[in-house]
Amino acid sequence: MSTRQTTDARLIDTSKPLKFTFNGQTLTGYAGDTLASALLANGHLLMGRSFKYHRPRGPVASGGEEPNALVNLGQDGHVEPNQRATTTELFDGLVATSQNHWPSLNFDVGEINNSIARFLPAGFYYKTFISPRPAWKHVFEPIIRKSAGLGPAPKDRDADRYEHFYAFTDVLVVGGGIAGLQAALAAGRSGAKVLLLEQTDNWGGRAPVDGDVIDDMDAQSWITSALNELNALENVTLRTRTQGSGVYDHGYALGYERLTDHVTASAAPRHRLWRIRAARIVTATGALERPLSFAGNDIPGVMLAGAMRDYLVNFGVAPAQNPAVITNNDDAYRTAIAWRKAGLKVAAILDVRDAPTGDLIDKARALGIDIKFATGIAKTMGHKVVTGLKICAIDSDGSQSELLECDGVAMSGGWSPVVHLWSHCGGKLLWDDAQIHFAPDPSRPPLGADGTGFVLTAGTASGPLATGALLADADAAGKRAAKEAGFTPTDAAAPTSAEIATALPKAMWIIPAKATADMRAKSWLDFQNDVKVSDVQLAAREGYESVEHTKRYTTLGMATDQGKLSNINGLAVLSQAMGQEIPSVGTTTFRPPYTPISMGAITGEARADLFQPLRRTPMHDWHQDHGATWEPVGTWRRVYAYERTGETSDQAVMRETKNARDNIGLLDASTLGKLIVKGPDAAAFLDLMYTNMMSTLKPGKCRYGLMCNDNGFLIDDGVVARIDEETFLCHTTTGGAESIHAHFEDWLQCEWWDMKVYTANITEQFAQIAVVGPKARLLLEKLGGMDVSKETLPFMSWAQGTLAGFDVRVFRISFSGELSYEIAVPASQGLAFWQALHEAGQEFGLMPYGTEALHILRAEKGFIIVGDESDGTVIPQDLNLGWAVSKKKLDFIGKRAHARKDMQRENRWKLVGFQSVDGSILPESAYVLGTGENENNQQVMQGRITSTYHSPNLGYGIAMGLIEGGLARIGDVVEVGNLGRETIAARVVDPVFYDKEGAKQDV
Repeated sequence: MSTRQTTDARLIDTSKPLKFTFNGQTLTGYAGDTLASALLANGHLLMGRSFKYHRPRGPVASGGEEPNALVNLGQDGHVEPNQRATTTELFDGLVATSQNHWPSLNFDVGEINNSIARFLPAGFYYKTFISPRPAWKHVFEPIIRKSAGLGPAPKDRDADRYEHFYAFTDVLVVGGGIAGLQAALAAGRSGAKVLLLEQTDNWGGRAPVDGDVIDDMDAQSWITSALNELNALENVTLRTRTQGSGVYDHGYALGYERLTDHVTASAAPRHRLWRIRAARIVTATGALERPLSFAGNDIPGVMLAGAMRDYLVNFGVAPAQNPAVITNNDDAYRTAIAWRKAGLKVAAILDVRDAPTGDLIDKARALGIDIKFATGIAKTMGHKVVTGLKICAIDSDGSQSELLECDGVAMSGGWSPVVHLWSHCGGKLLWDDAQIHFAPDPSRPPLGADGTGFVLTAGTASGPLATGALLADADAAGKRAAKEAGFTPTDAAAPTSAEIATALPKAMWIIPAKATADMRAKSWLDFQNDVKVSDVQLAAREGYESVEHTKRYTTLGMATDQGKLSNINGLAVLSQAMGQEIPSVGTTTFRPPYTPISMGAITGEARADLFQPLRRTPMHDWHQDHGATWEPVGTWRRVYAYERTGETSDQAVMRETKNARDNIGLLDASTLGKLIVKGPDAAAFLDLMYTNMMSTLKPGKCRYGLMCNDNGFLIDDGVVARIDEETFLCHTTTGGAESIHAHFEDWLQCEWWDMKVYTANITEQFAQIAVVGPKARLLLEKLGGMDVSKETLPFMSWAQGTLAGFDVRVFRISFSGELSYEIAVPASQGLAFWQALHEAGQEFGLMPYGTEALHILRAEKGFIIVGDESDGTVIPQDLNLGWAVSKKKLDFIGKRAHARKDMQRENRWKLVGFQSVDGSILPESAYVLGTGENENNQQVMQGRITSTYHSPNLGYGIAMGLIEGGLARIGDVVEVGNLGRETIAARVVDPVFYDKEGAKQDV
């Protein structure tokens, strides 16, 4: 039974009692407690159930590596499942519930899985659910889906706030233990800008718990002194409750700050995601203690020796009154010593080594603690709590054992440096056979763009475990980071610590060494996913020799702790089973985040109305005031039509479409993408990006261009204008601005990085207005300021000047087939220029028009829209745009794909026009029916309708679509599907319905 052994503990404040509830029971803890320490103090050793067998589990660790003590926190809109009780700070009013059980934590019917464990070995799901096939859908899948997961997903909308924060620093130090503090001091004294992150709410790491002495001071005094100096340095920033979550290319790192998880209520953001750029990153992330593998090592009350020591020293909680300690190294002796100093019993120290010697061993012996060398555990007694041990000779099979009375087990399998951040970006590891752990290989660091290492490790994260050695390593790392960031480190000496004599640890992956099959089937590696020693051995026998394959076959290391406790032991068991050395087996891949972070932190402010902020042109409010109905186009809102009083939307569209042909239409085209491509290699670059030639385009001229992906499929189109010899302005579709800009940058940065080209998305910097119709030139001449005649400004050219006093760039291009000018002005002048055009154009019958009229106008001319006439499988030749695919260029993106047989087959669906025989409007997206059925007994299709409208200028329905055979089918009458109703007869016609010669746009 766990109790609060003392109220004079390091981290708690007994003057501040706190009330909280666990599974509906009101309990009391103190300020400074974690939820785990408070539950232990209240006698709650059982905190959760395992995933597969629903075995009772208590905490095995005290930090972020905890796999067992996962709870639901909060209520209503503040619920978050799968939170570690070991890292959850207690606050007044905290509400927690256990999870993954039914009907209760103490009695869980899912525990019946233990009785059928022999039928649920590693990979059983691959072998069990094969047949009968219908049973998968109706039996197996529903059961698996119901049992999958741990805590239930929240049902209410998250009521908390989250934010992102951007930081730039010379040196980022991750980890606030004594190594991190010293690395920050060494770097900060040089004048470098330093950011120091610590994931807990206190500094110093394990040093105060272990009683380290630094520079003749106790650890806490040294920590206080170091913090005072760091706080006095204006170039140093300290952040607690902030985890170094991940390290990425180019000195980029993520930090995860828990701002208000430790308070009752707050209007401030709950979590903050730090997006950090650093010249050098120092990971002072310490080391994690490994468990040992013996039968029953998962029973509540079995803990890591260091964790058990943490609970006693930091929180005054004794998880056991008379624990046994089992270890393969000297460090666990500190736990036994701490227990005796607190006036508690120690059943015995079971040391798997033969006869080690060292200062801690001598100290334990002097305190009268029973030490049994070459001894292991054959079996842990108990179910929901440890009631005793069967102990045996370490090199035996455990059949000859004796009873050791105890109420808990402190286990230690050695310490592994936390190498996750080092490895995230490609840092390599070395196996240290003496200390039986992986450590960073300093000769193979993560490399930056300049080819040098940008991540350094400090302290125990580098490998050394002794206090003096880790401080010296941290000091050197901090100075090196500052120097490589461009600063001059001071010559201040590193702190010192008197070292104690220790014996080397002993590799002992299975206890006892000759454990029987029954023992191995109850020796746990991954506590959360219930992966046993026997599971990994089975995987090896079944051919899963890669550690990555074994991980997925057994689910080893796939729990929320991501293998922090299980991976080394698991790969060691695998290496033994395969008869190989551990380094040859290797490790699984370390991926960010280091521990789970909230979805809210990832999202930040991008939620509700800010999830995808709506984009509005400078004229948006004017449109709203003049009857606009809106249409979403990407993240923009564009006018669908301007409805007048008593008018339907369809009537408004017909009026606007006809007026653009008869008088003047005014279109807000500001949403069209505008990309600047500039540099000595800009022309050559665009030749590669577009299917047609852009390098021959003269300044002052425009050219329509197509872009394909590397599979040859059309992805965007638009008009390119050459501004000068090195500058092009590329127009894209509204929805393509960001994606095409990213497309440009992807090729520039990843493939053609040596090209001297700069790109910029200036879509929002300019308002663009199309003045369309036979009277368009009259309006611009009335405004005055520049010559817009056909002779001075012919079709497909552009000019810069002024109109009505506005600075403009006028493009003589047309998407309507009418005389048209697209005029760009700075966004700040967009509304005023629109109003000037609207006012001046009234004598010419000017009306604004929306996107639906735009679509009808372009369809009358047979102009395509990417996304309507194309669907990701269409190539330019399918749209009769082969003329825009250069046959002269050596290469462009998609050129080789166009040479494939399938791209050149004669029966591809190609663009044509359709007109219903009775003049009605054909249904949009309808299929053109063929004859017969295909091999799947489905109706054969020979084409589809891509766009369909009623044309007020022609007086009948028109449509564009794709059909097998293309233009050769003109004149054919086909049947068009109509959603189960009677099919519609339609005639294949030329896709250009209006002014086929193009005379109207070139006047």
